Amino acid sequence: FESITFRRTKNAAARHTEMEQRTGRIEAIIVEIKDREKIGGAYLNSDAICCTTELSKDGSCKRGEVIVRRNPDNREWPKRIPTFFSGADDEAKMATETVEIDHTGMYYLYFMFCEPQLQGTVIHGKTIWRNPTGYLPGKMVPLMSFYSFMSLAYLILGLIWFLQFVRFWKDILQLQYYITVVIALGMFEMALWYFEYANFNSTGIRPIGITVWAVTFTAVKKTVSRLLLLVVSMGYGVVRPTLGGITSRVSLLGFIYFVASETLELIENVGNIDDFSKKVRLFLVLPVAVLDACFILWIFSSLSRTLEKLQ
Repeated sequence: FESITFRRTKNAAARHTEMEQRTGRIEAIIVEIKDREKIGGAYLNSDAICCTTELSKDGSCKRGEVIVRRNPDNREWPKRIPTFFSGADDEAKMATETVEIDHTGMYYLYFMFCEPQLQGTVIHGKTIWRNPTGYLPGKMVPLMSFYSFMSLAYLILGLIWFLQFVRFWKDILQLQYYITVVIALGMFEMALWYFEYANFNSTGIRPIGITVWAVTFTAVKKTVSRLLLLVVSMGYGVVRPTLGGITSRVSLLGFIYFVASETLELIENVGNIDDFSKKVRLFLVLPVAVLDACFILWIFSSLSRTLEKLQ
């Protein structure tokens, strides 16, 4: 926890005098997802989140605090860190604190209060989460190894392709120049994604510039590779020297696909790492899925006509 500040409303602060000491309690509670039921009075046969006078009579909780049932294997968890307002102050600062987590899992952090007059309290500051291997969130850690492997794979592929390109340079078709472009785009894409994750892992801050470039290379490579497959299926470079009148339609489909793909990738990767709502995701994924379907249908129908022509 770093530089966390709570600010309550003026009306809430005015209820107290400067002579009073603890005039408001806010608790930071860290809990593993599987232990969520330990927050609240379910084990006391109550729906209450906060301890009431009635529930405190048997000593199972303290009045005015959030009810937390301790883990029998580790009495310190779920973790509770209280912060108090003093006197008539409208601001309380949480002490800088480091919490060690020694059990793998997904954790929630709640900021909770039980006093109704604290309604409207605003929180400022930041929390820093770090895994043993770095700052990457758990679900993103495998991706760094994946992009490292893919960067090496593309490097080997590019080297083999370059050697063959030089060997048969007199017989090179125009299509093979386009394939070279796709391989080069793939090399840059994988390298950028690896450096993006490596930088994020070491600093804890996602480098927006590298991310945007990585996203753009991904969108360009996806678009060019689909267009290349489409024009080859149409017989370009095999049974026809040009695309003729359909060039504009192919270009339009490619442009629309690039825009849709770039938008989806930017929303997913630039800014906060968040699981945004399913409706928003569906709205962004649907155009890309529909355009992919258009590519598939056009590729197979064109391939069928080209094969008939060749026969």
